[in-house]
Amino acid sequence: MSRSKVAVLKTSPETVVEDYGRLMRLADYQEHLSKEHRTALKINISWQYWYPACSTAPWQLEGVIRTLLDDGYGRESIFGAHNRTVVVSAYKGERNNKQKRVLDRYGIENVHLYEPQEEWVRYQPRGEILALDKVFPKGLYIPKRLMGCNVIHLPLMKTHVFTTMTGAMKNAFGGLINEKRHYVHGAIHEALVDLLTIQKEINPGLFAVMDGTFAGDGPGPRCMVPHVKNYILASADMVAIDAIAAKMMGFDPLSLDFIRIAHEKGLGCGDPREIEVVGEDVSGVNWHFTGSQNTFASRGQKLIYWGPLKPLEKILLRSFLTPWSYLASVLYHDFYYMATRGRSRIKEALKTPWGRLFKKY
Repeated sequence: MSRSKVAVLKTSPETVVEDYGRLMRLADYQEHLSKEHRTALKINISWQYWYPACSTAPWQLEGVIRTLLDDGYGRESIFGAHNRTVVVSAYKGERNNKQKRVLDRYGIENVHLYEPQEEWVRYQPRGEILALDKVFPKGLYIPKRLMGCNVIHLPLMKTHVFTTMTGAMKNAFGGLINEKRHYVHGAIHEALVDLLTIQKEINPGLFAVMDGTFAGDGPGPRCMVPHVKNYILASADMVAIDAIAAKMMGFDPLSLDFIRIAHEKGLGCGDPREIEVVGEDVSGVNWHFTGSQNTFASRGQKLIYWGPLKPLEKILLRSFLTPWSYLASVLYHDFYYMATRGRSRIKEALKTPWGRLFKKY
């Protein structure tokens, strides 16, 4: 059995689109994505505003699309895929993050995986499921459109309040679970492993292309401190790319439960010593990210998911009282954080070469 391969390159605003092509070919992407199937580009939108390292970058999306088209993948066989959440508008996000401009420029179909415009069907996984069957005892429903498609995940290098870091494995969280995905946070690590199990059953090809031009540290996926890092990564192994990204950030990958469990179940390789890294030598890279910080909102959520308020989880987050939590999140992130820290960090990021490139889109 061949070793899992992760491609890593240093890049610049002047060369990034072409560098994504080099990156994907270094990772042998065509061996994993057959042209016989449609290919979904699973776009990440963690906030409807542009915030560095938060949502799929326009150059990341453009680099992947151009590479696919240059290598003979049919334009009509590619589509962008967005998910819905209760606190973030993907319709606003795709405009503010300039993803829709890129899709429109290249004539790529743009799909929002919402009901009722998209059909969701009940799916019974064949493999072992650790959490999702308990969270959704009436059955798991997934978008019919994603069944039988290749999927390219487009995550960022950033930390996360629930999973320490977030990458390719968590990017499926938005695509395969509906807007009630917050039900899963109490068993988030096991759920991410379940989602990878399902993807390997329903998707003929999986690939991930991760952007670390900006990388985010702190209470992600929104309230982070952005850092210019100039790295991009790609792999057909969702576990391996997350492991290498985690190691670069300064974490022990196998100490992160979702990576460790997936590695132990044979869903991918989470041990950097067993992963072939091509392109840049990143063996000495350590950004010393913390990923352990919390916001006022995440502290409250953790009290409910894992703390003394756990017995109240259903009444607080799965009943007529639930809208209070949506309102609290919006008030904290969109108003308090944006006013006190967010706008100033965005302003500083826009002064960087990557910020200037973003404005050109």
